[in-house]
Amino acid sequence: MIPTIAWRDDRVVMIDQRKLPFKESYVVCTTLAQVVDAIRKMVIRGAPAIGVAAAMGLALGARRIRIQNRAAFERNFQRLCDQMASARPTASNLFWAIQTMQQVLRDHPQASGEELKELLRLKADELLAEDQAINQAIGQHGQAVVPNGATVLTHCNAGALATAGYGTALGVVRAAWETGKKIQVLADETRPFLQGSRLTAWELQQENIPVILITDSMAGYLMSQAKVQLVVVGADRIAANGDVANKIGTYTLAVLAKENKVPFYVAAPLSTVDLSVTTGKDIPIEERDPQEVTHSLGRPIAPPGVTAWNPAFDVTPNRLVHGIVTEKGIARKPYKRSLKTLKQKRA
Repeated sequence: MIPTIAWRDDRVVMIDQRKLPFKESYVVCTTLAQVVDAIRKMVIRGAPAIGVAAAMGLALGARRIRIQNRAAFERNFQRLCDQMASARPTASNLFWAIQTMQQVLRDHPQASGEELKELLRLKADELLAEDQAINQAIGQHGQAVVPNGATVLTHCNAGALATAGYGTALGVVRAAWETGKKIQVLADETRPFLQGSRLTAWELQQENIPVILITDSMAGYLMSQAKVQLVVVGADRIAANGDVANKIGTYTLAVLAKENKVPFYVAAPLSTVDLSVTTGKDIPIEERDPQEVTHSLGRPIAPPGVTAWNPAFDVTPNRLVHGIVTEKGIARKPYKRSLKTLKQKRA
């Protein structure tokens, strides 16, 4: 599995996903601010990976707190949490990780500052290992819906690079491949950041899983020609009713899948399910630098001075989703009930 993020000599090291597939280089973070910057600038991306990075960043930041007084330590740690929360607004795993790390302090009210530093580091390690196990469980549940001989369309990158390893949507693909199913993947390029062409295609190549790259606008035609048997995507936040926020363009694929009677599944850990959000209308949608649209791989592709709009995510209504694959099983309609039941199993 690709080492998306790891500890090395008390530093957080992550593969620079902006450089792939042309160059494999790593960013070394020695402070929380550097981890926040790496998340914001998409050195690391994908909701589960962002959650792991947030936990590791907070553990790293806590180790730099020099104050021993417990109350002062808590105040300083809360400032670190506030700083981390500003990194990206849509991915619920970021906020779930912050809350998980805050819970460490609540669970150990008598611990000293030095003891809390070690406990926070251990919790970050636990979340890293847990994410890998969760993704493999998602894969095992999800491979059951992949027909033998299927062509599977995926969007963005929901693979090892988007997680601590193995992947969510690509975890489903990997698990199906490992069981011996003869499948192939259509990876759409995923404008404007090209996570499909740069990352998904590269990941699948590394494991010799057949992959064909298409432009985003080809998906509808290929579905209409019966060239796609299944669509599987990841998620950045899932509302209590099963509405799904994911990379911009996901909603378009869901509508096309519905029109062409192609099953549309979402694969995500239960940490991505946010029961505090009633519907997708309540999910904040991040808007990124318009230059990501007017430029590609650092080069301009539009006339100078042209304006652009760059929402990073869209929301797919639950009515278009066949099922949500989690580590505890596949949630089906009505999602408000099934997601709540699976969340209780996780707890």
